Amino acid sequence: MADSAEQRRRRGSVRQRGNSLQVRVFSGVDPVTGKDVYLTETVKGTDKAAQKAADKVMTRLLSQVDQQRSATSSVSFGYAIDEWLRTAELEESTRDMYRGYVDRNIRPVLGDEPVRKVSTRMLESLYAELRRCRARCNSKPFVEHRAEGEHECKKEKCRPHACKPLAASTVRQIHSIMSGALSAALRWEWITSNPARIAQRPKQPQPQPTPPSPSEAARLVDAAFEMDGKNNDDWGTLVWLVMTTGIRRGEVCALKWSRVDLEQGIIEVRSSYVLRKGVGRVKDTKTHQMRRIALDTETTVLLREHKERCRRRLTELSIELTDDMYVFSGVRKFDPTQPYSPHAVSSRYKDMAERLGIDTHLHALRHYSATELLTAGVDLRTVAGRLGHGGGGATTLRVYAAWVAASDRKAAEILGSRMPKRRLKGLTEGL
Repeated sequence: MADSAEQRRRRGSVRQRGNSLQVRVFSGVDPVTGKDVYLTETVKGTDKAAQKAADKVMTRLLSQVDQQRSATSSVSFGYAIDEWLRTAELEESTRDMYRGYVDRNIRPVLGDEPVRKVSTRMLESLYAELRRCRARCNSKPFVEHRAEGEHECKKEKCRPHACKPLAASTVRQIHSIMSGALSAALRWEWITSNPARIAQRPKQPQPQPTPPSPSEAARLVDAAFEMDGKNNDDWGTLVWLVMTTGIRRGEVCALKWSRVDLEQGIIEVRSSYVLRKGVGRVKDTKTHQMRRIALDTETTVLLREHKERCRRRLTELSIELTDDMYVFSGVRKFDPTQPYSPHAVSSRYKDMAERLGIDTHLHALRHYSATELLTAGVDLRTVAGRLGHGGGGATTLRVYAAWVAASDRKAAEILGSRMPKRRLKGLTEGL
């Protein structure tokens, strides 16, 4: 009896819905929700002609389902993702991050699914589930046990499950991973189309930069110059340089004296220093582009003084300062042959800000540099170039839209003040 029911379900059915016929064919089980999936199509009318048309639709839908089930390639989606991760040109840190998303969110749901059967509906269903609950629970109350086998929940601190949705930006990242894998599968002729291209992903959240105010920035830079005591302005110089150039944390850590032209007042940003699993390495900048940033007079003077301090310290150790040495080094041990740890820089800055009662972080100094330039009326392309943004300023415009609007208002006032003065009719007629 069960076999016949399964057979009928597989064959599909035609049922009357009002003044039309609905053709319904079983297409499989949704790997995300576990529910049966049907292909449906409506035929207008209920007469014999409509019945014949419904039979043709039934044949077409059954053929479509059979084509999905008898795919020429048995490659799973999980295998396709693994092959893409293995062959794609990605930074190792990015590759590790992607593998984490794959293992946590993609493989448990779609990993065993044949790549040819992955559909746009499956992707959108997964996105919706992850936005509801990252554990993809069944919406029924249950206890998350923190130990296997018999145990005391109170002792193990087991708690009732609380749904925690993934952020929209995280789901967009997951979409990018699956889209990249499916694009590769398309190139390798494992599939005939990429369902991720038309899949609707969560909207990109609007960036909300929170730069310190000018008064807060002044307090931060004053505190930085006071931290290392007299005759040692290393930390203050680092904070000042980040504030005036908008340079990224990894970029300032990777900066060498060979990239600092004190005569011309220019620094070249060509690399970034990153830590991965406790091991540091120098890599390209985030946008893989070199940029030259002009320095103001005060910043140039500070870097000259900083270089002279480094030279004196090395002379005491009978070591000569060379262009291959890093501009900034760690606090615990002065060793310009080793870069300052990015984590240590962020941690020290955070501690300093907390002592001042300012809720901020190091990256906010980059926001401060950008917003101050835009508010002062500096053009968008110049600001984008100093920050190292790609897209000719598109990223800068998206992140700092509010400040660009303020700059536009200032530009309008400047233009208005330069316009020829016109004579007012009401006044001239009365004269």
